[in-house]
Amino acid sequence: MLKRLDKIRFRGQRRDEFLDLAESPNTSDTECTEEPVMKPRISVREPEELREVEGEQQSYSQAVPGSFSAALQDDPRTDLNEVKGHLEVALLEKHFLQEELRKLKEESNVDSLRQELEKERCRRIELEQKVNDALRSRLEDSPSQTPKAPPPLPPAGSGTDKQKDTLSSSFLKWVYDRFGVYIEDFRFQPEETAVETEEPLSAKRLTENMRRLKRGFRPVTNFMRNLSALSSWYSAYTSGIAFIVYMYAAWHGWAVPMFLFLAIVRLSLNYLIARGWRIQWSIVPEVSEPVEPPKEDLTVSEKFQLVLDVAQKAQNLFGKMANILEKIKNLFMWVRPELTQKLYIGLWVAFISSCLLPYKLLGFIIAMYAGIKFFIIDFIFKSCPKLRQRFDTPYIIWTNLPTDLQLKERSSTTLSRRVPSAAGRGSLSAAAPLGVSRDEDGGRYYSTKRGAFHEVFNLPESERPLTVCENGWRCCLINRDRKTPTDYIRNGVLYVTENYLCFESSSSRSGSSKRNKVIKLQDIKEIQKYKVLSVLPGSGMGISIATPSTQKPMVFGAMMHRDEAFDAISTQYNKILAMVTATNPET
Repeated sequence: MLKRLDKIRFRGQRRDEFLDLAESPNTSDTECTEEPVMKPRISVREPEELREVEGEQQSYSQAVPGSFSAALQDDPRTDLNEVKGHLEVALLEKHFLQEELRKLKEESNVDSLRQELEKERCRRIELEQKVNDALRSRLEDSPSQTPKAPPPLPPAGSGTDKQKDTLSSSFLKWVYDRFGVYIEDFRFQPEETAVETEEPLSAKRLTENMRRLKRGFRPVTNFMRNLSALSSWYSAYTSGIAFIVYMYAAWHGWAVPMFLFLAIVRLSLNYLIARGWRIQWSIVPEVSEPVEPPKEDLTVSEKFQLVLDVAQKAQNLFGKMANILEKIKNLFMWVRPELTQKLYIGLWVAFISSCLLPYKLLGFIIAMYAGIKFFIIDFIFKSCPKLRQRFDTPYIIWTNLPTDLQLKERSSTTLSRRVPSAAGRGSLSAAAPLGVSRDEDGGRYYSTKRGAFHEVFNLPESERPLTVCENGWRCCLINRDRKTPTDYIRNGVLYVTENYLCFESSSSRSGSSKRNKVIKLQDIKEIQKYKVLSVLPGSGMGISIATPSTQKPMVFGAMMHRDEAFDAISTQYNKILAMVTATNPET
């Protein structure tokens, strides 16, 4: 670095090429605070002076910082500007090196590496402690597990006692060597639970898992379809043979061996199929579903539609499983006492029969009843639906059992039908909660999250939300005339009254009332359905409304019940237009 500094010549007029010393960190202590005014040089150095300066630079590059100060004192002809230039270059080099060091530290992430190193050290220490504890416990348990030799007998002086001791010790040693490995297996240890890592959401993996589930569930569905075809006499020849064989086996008490034999036959057929044999037997002919080849280059719209289809199938499947589990739970929890009572009586009859009747007779009765029920009674009930609705007890119980969702809907409907008795209009209005407006016709109270409806939107008290949108529609207002993000998109709730379209912003700011939007239905020029993102499939989830006060139509997007809201708004808008045209036929 000193050699690089020796090659630089400094003049007083070139001080502005360097950084200000006040900006450079840690200025030198040897630097003078009061600098003399530097005058530009006019004369050119003589060759002798140049030689002397070169000699001084060579000596400066070889000497230590202490000798540098001594040389400055010995040579009175040393230029002060040159010294100042050297000092400035040194400070600049120091500043540049510090910047490079800081950049290297930021790039190498030394702090994060140190933290990871500390974590690894802590883990290593914990593992070492666990290993040491395990070794200690094993050493402590090993003496207890090893067979203890009998206590030494007092010396009797006879050779028979010593021979017995050696035989017993050798026998115990043989037993430990032979069965000690199995004894080690009975040592209790805490079970290690491995945490499974969850895979990220992927459209390809989602569709693949749904196909796997469908393929895995296919044997069960085929078996149930064949049983249903067998009981409904889809093939009279096959059902007749099965009925005769089953009744003969049940009459002789061979129902259980027959089912075991059928299981062995099914397993043997599966073995032959796995060996390459083509064996297909089914009462109902199997319909082969077309297998769609996987597409590699799917567009964004196709991927989104694929995810929607799979999500719909998963939703329906989970709904069916939830309905079955909730019905079983409600059956045992006496949600419908008249239905659970039948099960209760049937269980008591089965219990008393199992206590009084011999098991052979009880099995014969159950097998005969199951055969008649499966082959004859079910066939009659499937052929005559009215008889099934009146006399098929299991079918009646299962169809009338409610799910939790149905119970919730019934409770909400019963609560909505209850109309509180009014002692008077004054008492009812006094009993109304604060910030709630009263519907004089139906006795209901309309309010928003921030107070009474007419007070929030500065409307007359007669303006109330329609029955279709008593709770409003969740949506976001996209005002394309505004440029700022906070005014461009607002989340809130949309209401429609007899004469106005009201949007309440859900912003938590103090001035959120100013962010609300009230549009007069009579002033609307055009209303139509709108699709915010053209990439997504479907007709969209937005409503576009054009008014004279806005250059571009306002869009109410991300609306789940878009069609319902559009029908309600357009219906009320058409009513207003019809009234206006009726009152003013000229316009």
